[in-house]
Amino acid sequence: MNIFFEGPVLWSQIDANMHLRHSAYADFAAQARLALLDHVGLEASVFARLKVGPILFREELQYLREISPNDRVQVTCELTKCRTDGSRWSIRHEIYRGDGTKSAIVIVDGAWIDVLKRKLTTLPDELQTNFKAIPRSSDFVEEPVAL
Repeated sequence: MNIFFEGPVLWSQIDANMHLRHSAYADFAAQARLALLDHVGLEASVFARLKVGPILFREELQYLREISPNDRVQVTCELTKCRTDGSRWSIRHEIYRGDGTKSAIVIVDGAWIDVLKRKLTTLPDELQTNFKAIPRSSDFVEEPVAL
């Protein structure tokens, strides 16, 4: 499994029903995604230097099982889809509670943005190899670049 985050459920992440609140799942996925990017050499400092960064268009959460206070979670990340130039992409996260039960699936669709121009872009050539190092799912699909 491509685990990119592991950590405790904090009291501040619990809702009135005494289980993990809905937005905490997205927070865990975001933290795992940042660790994934760091893992392949796409650190925040590199993005800042090159004035480019990731942007999300869609985030979908499917809740499968409750996660309780004081549990631990593990979050996996895999690239499920991208354009041949890497300009648009989708990442699937699976969140597991401490007993190994899959508790949620988070899917995000994103792209890269030039933070100065505020326009969509591709990664600079020097980062393409890093992007290609992101683990791919068994159902990965590569799509052609839209004209």
